[in-house]
Amino acid sequence: GSWRPAPLCRPRLLPKPPPGPACAVGRPVRWASSFSQPGPTESDSSEGQVFLSESCVKRLLEITEGSEFLRLQVEGGGCSGFQYKFSLDTVINPDDRQEQRGGARVVVDVDSLAFVKGSMVDFSQELIRSSFQVVSNPQAEKGCSCGTSFSVKF
Repeated sequence: GSWRPAPLCRPRLLPKPPPGPACAVGRPVRWASSFSQPGPTESDSSEGQVFLSESCVKRLLEITEGSEFLRLQVEGGGCSGFQYKFSLDTVINPDDRQEQRGGARVVVDVDSLAFVKGSMVDFSQELIRSSFQVVSNPQAEKGCSCGTSFSVKF
């Protein structure tokens, strides 16, 4: 079946980036522009994508060269059942979906996208570590304190 959670537990899911500096970049980023294949889409447009935060775009532009992009994968494991895995990659596979913003690219395979659609990829810089993170994931039920592991709503 599909991973559609009950509407009761998601009162503040909006199909647009959160307010703040992310909105001040001219017109809002539209999902339709990222997908070039015509044909039926599995669900309505707000669901089949991830958003990139301002800090994520800025950091990606610093660390990627040429055709490199950030790949986001969801794997089984971690303390809550699933975990996010980030890596730099240059190869686009047939089942990958790309999200672009300001020259930065994040690529998610279709299987992983089902677990992260509607969420935002952020770059967090803290005193002891800096990392890419998935924030405000509408598909996740609860995360753990490490920020990389989560469980899925059924």
